[in-house]
Parts: sequence; C-alpha cells; structure tokens
Amino acid sequence: RRLRMTLSPQPEIPPTLYDEELVPAYTLPDPLQGVTSADDWRARRRAETLGLFEEHVFGKTPSARMAVRAAPRSLDPHALGGRATRKEVTLTFGPGPDAPHLDLLIYLPNHVAGPHPLFVGLNFGGNHTISAEAGILLPTGWVDGAAPMVVDHRASEAGRGAAASRWAIERILARGYGLATAFYGDLDPDFDDGFQNGVQPLFYRPGQTRPAANEWGAIGAWAWGLSRALDYFEQDPQVDARRVAVMGHSRLGKAAVWAGAQDERFAMVISNNSGCGGAALSRRCFGETVERINTRFPHWFCDNFKQYNFNEDRLPVDQHQLLALVAPRPLYVASAVEDRWSDPRGEFLGALHASPVYQLLGVEGLARDSDEMPGIAQPVLSRLAYHIRGGVHDVTDYDWDRYLDLADRYL
Repeated sequence: RRLRMTLSPQPEIPPTLYDEELVPAYTLPDPLQGVTSADDWRARRRAETLGLFEEHVFGKTPSARMAVRAAPRSLDPHALGGRATRKEVTLTFGPGPDAPHLDLLIYLPNHVAGPHPLFVGLNFGGNHTISAEAGILLPTGWVDGAAPMVVDHRASEAGRGAAASRWAIERILARGYGLATAFYGDLDPDFDDGFQNGVQPLFYRPGQTRPAANEWGAIGAWAWGLSRALDYFEQDPQVDARRVAVMGHSRLGKAAVWAGAQDERFAMVISNNSGCGGAALSRRCFGETVERINTRFPHWFCDNFKQYNFNEDRLPVDQHQLLALVAPRPLYVASAVEDRWSDPRGEFLGALHASPVYQLLGVEGLARDSDEMPGIAQPVLSRLAYHIRGGVHDVTDYDWDRYLDLADRYL
C-alpha cells in the first residue's frame, strides 16, 4: 500500500523522574469499588472498568464484524532441521487489492501431536526478523520498529534473524508449544499519519476522516489484530485456540494486555516491559509518563487520554485495573533492572494491586505479603506472576523460560 503522511511536530519533553523519593503521593482507585461477589464483578464491575479504559485511555474498538479472508502463503513441514512445521497465512481485511492485511508466521512443534497450544505476539521489524530461515517471506510495506518517524523503510534480506534473540523459537517448540507472530505495522504503521494507513479507515462512518476522541488509536488497532489472529486459530485444526497465550514487549506489551483485557478467549496474557500505558502505574509519574507518551506518540492512545497529561490523579482508572481485567486467567508481568523508563516498581505494583480481583474470583493473586519487590531473578510464579531480571529493555531467554513455566502450570 502507498502510505499517506502528515507528520506532527514533536514538542520538547521535560526531564525524567528517576528518583524514588520524588515520586508524588497518590491514591489508587479501588478496582472493586464495593463489589463483594464474583457474580457482581462479572455482571457489572468488569464491564464498567473496561468502559473507563475505552473512554479515557485506549479508545473504543469498533464492534462491527468484518469478513476476513485467510489465504495460505507458504508451508514447510520440515523447518528448523525437521523440528517444526512453518507456515505463513495472510489475513485480509476488507475488499480490494489494497485492503489492509496481516501476515501470520506460525511455527508448530513436530515432536508432539496437535492441536498445539501456542504463544502469539506482534513483532517490530517483520516476520523475517524473528528467524534467519530463508523461506520466510519479506513484508512488502512500511517496516521500521526503531524510528517511527521514518515512513518509507522497506524490509531487506539483511534483516533476516535480526530479532531472533527475542523470540526463543527452539526453546518454545522444545516445550511443546507453537509460536505465531505478525508485523505490527501491517495493522497500523507506527507514526502519526492521521490514521490513514491502518485498519481504522475500514470503520469510518460517511464523512469521517479520523477516529473520534474516544475511539481507538494505534494500540487499539494492534490489539484488534491479535484478536483477528485468534479468530484464525479457531479455524486451524493444528492449533488449540482454547490455549493461546498473548505476549508483547514494550509498546506491543501494552497492546497484548489491552487485547487480553478485551478478549477473554486469550487463555494467558504476558506483559514484558510494557511500562506506561501497560502494567506500570500512571500515578507514579516515574520514567515515561502520560504526558511523555502522549507527546512523543500521539497516535498510540485515544485523544481523550491527552487531557491527563500532567494530570494523572484525574484519571478515573490506573493500570492495576487494566491488569485486573485479565482475571482470573494467568497473567505474567515482567521487568528489567536497567529499564527504568518502564518503571519496574510501577509494573510490580500494578500486578500487586490487581490481586484483589483475582482473589475475589477465587484464584490466587500475586503471591506476595507486602509491597517489597522480589529479588532479581527470583520469580513469583503464582497465577498472577511477576519477575524482575537483570539487564535492559528487551526480551531474553530467561523471560521466555519463565513464561513457559507459567504456561506449563496453567495451560
């Protein structure tokens, strides 16, 4: 597709808070708001909470269903030296040759019989970047995960396997799980284009040219695409769609949690270093803040979210309530010591303060007796799980091993 572009100027961003002693005093909204029974949560409070995130943070996802065409692109039953079946499927949204699409790359283990449980997550640079295998097709549109303001950046052979360290394909397959991924830019290119090049225009009303103030931004579109992938898994006899874990890193961790909050078909949700707008509490104003994220990435959230720049206390929700929307399904929140931008303590506290909803629903929340964070590489593997590892903003084999441990326990 040919991209249409109008770039917004980038305002100056103020200094970042990295001193724990300067974190402002705050009071978190009660996720239960007087709810005392699981039935009342399911019948009323869950929908209320979801509606608040739709109205004030992520924007409403269109409820209209659309016909999605699934077409196979490639198949290799002997991938990775015979250890896996690798296939690619294109999901096309809407009519016409220029309709938005999502190219799914799927690996399934050959040493165990299907249908297979699997992990699904979006990637930053194109499917060819997660493995050096020559058979993976190159994306044909905009590709740039590192500099969203660069618009016409095409995939090349040089990128094969560039992000393989983040995907641990062989470790996942060895444990009996499949892995599926897709390039996030297929759903909405990650720059402020006025919402002209992604899936949003498919849902515009006559005369509409961009989402309303309470309608979805890019994160909503990426989350919507994850649900469309799950629609496909329900039709694939090699995949057990009842055992699909949605995983995301960084901005795609925000999308994964939002997808899991909206779509209860996802059996497990994983937030890897998702930070502000993901697992980290907004009211802490530590590292990346609401103002920073809305200034640097004005297309990620709905326009209503911008009224909370420097004004987090007025938000009717905070991120522990987003995590609580995953309950009672397994949820894993992970941080890294050197990733201060994502506020590891804020991510931990987000998980901790989601626990009352898990407990109300009769399952274990985060297994911690206090707000003291666990030690480095000392995971808390309860149904609501958490770890902090050494290192930087990334996805590592350590992270994947812990996610697989939780999946073994609950999937």
